[in-house]
Amino acid sequence: MKATEFDKHFDNGESVLPFADMSRAERPNLKSRRVNVDFPAWMVDALDKEAAHLGVTRQSLVKVWIANCLARDAHTTDHA
Repeated sequence: MKATEFDKHFDNGESVLPFADMSRAERPNLKSRRVNVDFPAWMVDALDKEAAHLGVTRQSLVKVWIANCLARDAHTTDHA
């Protein structure tokens, strides 16, 4: 299929998934990289308490909090 035909299907609001090879599809920037961070014991205890309160793991909580901070900072620097 030519790109123009593919674009026509997309522009008409039709699904283009039947025309795409999803076996090699990747989402960019989602590869994980392991990092080690040392926190004081009181901070780990506070993280664990908050994670338990929310019903998530400590790792999930830290990831979400850092992602929120980075998104907020990116938003504020875009307008500065």
